[in-house]
Amino acid sequence: MFEKLIIEFLVVGVSSFALTAILSHFIIPILRGKKIGQSIRPEGPSWHRTKEGTPTMGGICFILAIMIVLSGIAIYYFINSEQGELIPLALTMFLAVLNGMIGFVDDYCKLIKKQNEGLKPYQKLFLQVLCAALYILALKLLGYIDTELSIPFTSKTVELGIVYYVFAMFLIVGMVNSANLTDGIDGLASSVTLVISGFFAFVAFNFLNTSLTLISGALIGALIGFLIYNIHPAKVFMGDTGSLFLGGAVTGAAFIINEPVIILIAGSIYVIEALSVILQVGSFKLRNKRIFKMAPIHHHFEKCGWSEGQVVTVFSVFTVLACVVAWFGL
Repeated sequence: MFEKLIIEFLVVGVSSFALTAILSHFIIPILRGKKIGQSIRPEGPSWHRTKEGTPTMGGICFILAIMIVLSGIAIYYFINSEQGELIPLALTMFLAVLNGMIGFVDDYCKLIKKQNEGLKPYQKLFLQVLCAALYILALKLLGYIDTELSIPFTSKTVELGIVYYVFAMFLIVGMVNSANLTDGIDGLASSVTLVISGFFAFVAFNFLNTSLTLISGALIGALIGFLIYNIHPAKVFMGDTGSLFLGGAVTGAAFIINEPVIILIAGSIYVIEALSVILQVGSFKLRNKRIFKMAPIHHHFEKCGWSEGQVVTVFSVFTVLACVVAWFGL
């Protein structure tokens, strides 16, 4: 079983890497030709203005690659009458793709329809809650979750009853949007999510979990392929299309092993990014003072003099350490 998972992980990872790199090579010029370029916030770091017009919505590249590769492996499982092993994978990809579609609509409205704000916040939130609710409902009906919540670093569980579903939806929506906030400088969301995907690959091999092995392999390969174009200086950005997809994928990965709380630890950079925005907005509204030079917090470090490369490196190393802690929390 272990050897089979290793082979499938490598096949999926290499295929996702190659296909993402190839698709990006052809899709980026199309995005550039359609003038689907990034708008830069005027209050942001002045050196970011050179990024104005850089093609965005590049998340399409790795989403397509992942879906093609995983569809191929699914056909192989159907042929061998082993499709039952892929149900958690299918459900998690359903969650990720639906969130990616929400991001796509938002990007489309902003960048192609030229509606500056894209989807209204309440519209985006409603769609995200709906996606999370459908995902949790499917997991419950198919028997992949119950209402007991595992507590990290202990062998204990807490019976939450109906509160579990509220918690699960809040967690999914929160982490998806937190991943979106992390996508603010070249290669940051890609690198952080790559590390988290590596963590889930390690967990998958130890749990001998087929679905988690395949989804982590696909994410790792695709993100490495995307980083060829997304690392500083970025030739393309993933947009909300990509970041919402990634948030859904890694949060769903935690539900595959029925350890949802663990994503709060492994994905603590996402959490910190979101908290920095909440604290900044709250402080300004209550005290008319800002805590950070700019939020999300990666921009604060930039304004303190850090280069984009330094921010990505430090945040990625921090995520490695967070994942080590998360491993001991399982």
